[in-house]
Amino acid sequence: MRIQESGENYLETILILQNKKGSVRSIDIANELDYTKASISRAMGILKKAGYIIMEDGGIIRLTEAGYLRSTQIYERHRLITEYLVHALQIGEETAVTDACRIEHVISEESFHKIKDWVEDHRA
Repeated sequence: MRIQESGENYLETILILQNKKGSVRSIDIANELDYTKASISRAMGILKKAGYIIMEDGGIIRLTEAGYLRSTQIYERHRLITEYLVHALQIGEETAVTDACRIEHVISEESFHKIKDWVEDHRA
């Protein structure tokens, strides 16, 4: 199932929080994104229905295999596009992070792979 940009942002946030904290609850996502608990609840329902997350006892949110795969793809795009904008185009870090967050959802596979190749070729 195809999810919208906002769903991809939620998945990326869950992955980041899971890596940082070990476990994730809706309140953690709400605090990280500064969204209401109602918005998070609605989004988690959509992600659960799509098969990207499971809700465990105690409100713990876990990525399914499909959710983990999709979230790592999104996060890789975000990191590499940010790195490209900063190093190849000399964009400031804050602007690069913001722009990468927008670009990661719409960039073609061909363009992304060219950026990825550039970043990998230019790492120290």
